[in-house]
Amino acid sequence: MRIRVRPKFMYDESEPAAGRFMWSYTVDVENESDHTWTIIRRHWEIVDAMGRLQEVDGEGVIGQTPTIGPGERFSYTSGAPLSAPSGMMRGTYDLVDDEGGELVALIPAFSLDSPYDTSKPI
Repeated sequence: MRIRVRPKFMYDESEPAAGRFMWSYTVDVENESDHTWTIIRRHWEIVDAMGRLQEVDGEGVIGQTPTIGPGERFSYTSGAPLSAPSGMMRGTYDLVDDEGGELVALIPAFSLDSPYDTSKPI
């Protein structure tokens, strides 16, 4: 599985004065194997700039348990709020294949940096 994530800061849904910073992120999951896989669970670790950790576990992704055949791609968009102007996310997907095999796919770490983060050099 090849997993790519594209985060985007959401100006319209953020309220910096209230300590609310919102991101959307689009995930592309591409099956580069010879098996058909189904995403059955997800686990996310979201850490803000203050070191506060949120963990998110659940079935599938965005209310679905997508099945991805060889050479196919599944994409979805979701969101993540933080109470600090920056942070990072990483995670895993638990998958099962059409023969009962299991796989834990790593979702690479990606940063959530807003223009309101004054701790980063310009």
